[in-house]
Amino acid sequence: MFDPHQHRNFYAAPQSVPSLVAAFLEPAVAIAAYLAVLDWHREPVGRQDLTLCLLVFALTFPGRNRFREPPLAAVLGVLGAWVSLAAILALCAYATRSLSLFSREVLLTWFVITPMAQVLGVALGRLLMRWKASQARFRRKAVVIGAGALGVKVARALQHDQSQGIAFLGYFDDRADTRVHDDVGPLRLGGLQDVARCIGESGVKDVFITLPLGSQPRIIALLESLQGTTASIFFVPDVFGISIIQGRLQDMNGVPVVGICDTPFKGTNDLAKRVSDIVLATLFLVLLSPLLLLLAIGVKLSSPGPVIFRQRRNGLDGEEIVVYKFRSMRTQEDGQVVPQATKHDERTTPFGAFMRRTSLDELPQFINVLQGRMSVVGPRPHAVAHNEQYRQLIKAYMVRHKVRPGITGWAQVNGLRGETVSLDQMRERVAYDLEYLRNWSIGLDLQIIARSIKLVFVDRNAF
Repeated sequence: MFDPHQHRNFYAAPQSVPSLVAAFLEPAVAIAAYLAVLDWHREPVGRQDLTLCLLVFALTFPGRNRFREPPLAAVLGVLGAWVSLAAILALCAYATRSLSLFSREVLLTWFVITPMAQVLGVALGRLLMRWKASQARFRRKAVVIGAGALGVKVARALQHDQSQGIAFLGYFDDRADTRVHDDVGPLRLGGLQDVARCIGESGVKDVFITLPLGSQPRIIALLESLQGTTASIFFVPDVFGISIIQGRLQDMNGVPVVGICDTPFKGTNDLAKRVSDIVLATLFLVLLSPLLLLLAIGVKLSSPGPVIFRQRRNGLDGEEIVVYKFRSMRTQEDGQVVPQATKHDERTTPFGAFMRRTSLDELPQFINVLQGRMSVVGPRPHAVAHNEQYRQLIKAYMVRHKVRPGITGWAQVNGLRGETVSLDQMRERVAYDLEYLRNWSIGLDLQIIARSIKLVFVDRNAF
C-alpha cells in the first residue's frame, strides 16, 4: 500500500552512460594524443611525461558532456577548454622552469592535434547516440499524465531531442476535451484508470506525471495503480511560472530540497570564477597600462572635471557598490533620477563619445574586478535609480544580481548594448542575463571575452 507519509531517501540521479563517457573523453583523448605524439617523434616516455599526463587528467576531469550541445557550441567549448588548459600548463612550466624537459616539437604537435581529436570524439559520440536512438529496440516508450499546458511542455521536450531514444505515445487525462490543451488532439489515450492497462499492453517504460499538486488524492490513487507495473515514474512539478536558475535536487540532512533559484558560483565554481577574474584583470591592466594613461590624459584635456567617474550601482546580492569609468560626459548624474545615455547626447564630450563608441571608458572597471566588486564577465550593472525602476516592471529582474556584475556580458555580445528605448528591450537583456546564469562555464566566459574584443572594433550600437 502506498503511504505518502512514509520516509524515502532521495538520491542524485545516477550518471548516464553518455555522461560517464563524456567525463573521461576529453581527458583521455588529451593524454592518448600526447603519448601518440611522443611515439610518432620517437621520444621515450619519461618521468616528466607521466607527470604531465597526471596533471592534464587532474585539470580536465570530469569533462563536460557536449554530446547534446549544438555542433558550433561544442567545437567552441572544446577549443576554449583546451586553450585554457594550455595556458595553465604554460604558467606551471614557467613557474617551475621545467619547459626545457620537454621537446618543443612534441608540445607544438600535441597542442594542434588534441582539440581536433577531441572534437572528432564528440562527433563520433553524437553519431553513436543518434544511431542508438534510431533503433526501435533501444527506444523507450513514454506517456504523460495530464494534458494541460505543463503536460504539453513535457511532451514537446521528449519529442524535441531524438537522441534521447524516447518514443512519446500520448496523454492520459480525466478532464473533458474542452478543458485540455488544444495541442493534445488525437494523442489523448484515455483517463487515469487506463494508464496501468496501457503500460501492460504497450510496454511503456516511462511515465511522466504533470498533474497539479491540488490533485494529490488522484496522484496517490494513480501511484497505487502503477505499483504492479515495471514503468519508471517521474513527477514534474509545475514551476514554469518562475525563472529557474541552477535548479538542482539537494539532500539537507536527509531532507530532500529542490533548488529553484541559486547562484552558479558555489564551491569550486566560485573559486574558479574568482581566480580567472584576478588573472584576467591583472593581465589586462598590465597590458593596457600605456593606453589607460593616454585615456586619462585625454579626459583631463578634453573638459574640466575629474578623470574617473564614480557611480553607485547594485552588485552581488543587490548590495550597493561604486563602479569606476573614465568620465565621458560633462555632467555626473548619480541621484534618484539618472537619464540614460542616448545617441548624440549633448552631455557627452567629443573625446567621451570616442571612448563610449569603443567601450574604452569601461577599462577602469578592471580595478573593480580586483576589488571583488565586479567580474570580467557577468550581467552589466545598472545605475541604482534604473534598478529601482525596472525591478517593479520586469519579472525576475533582481535574479541577475545573484552574481557579481560584469564588464561585459552575454546580453552585450548579442547586440543588447547602448540605450534601452523600450521595456521590451530591457526584458530581452534580462533574459540573456538569466540564460548566462543557467549555462555558466569558464568556456562561455572566454567566448564572451573574445566576442567583446571583436565588438570594440565593429559594434555600432555603442555610444
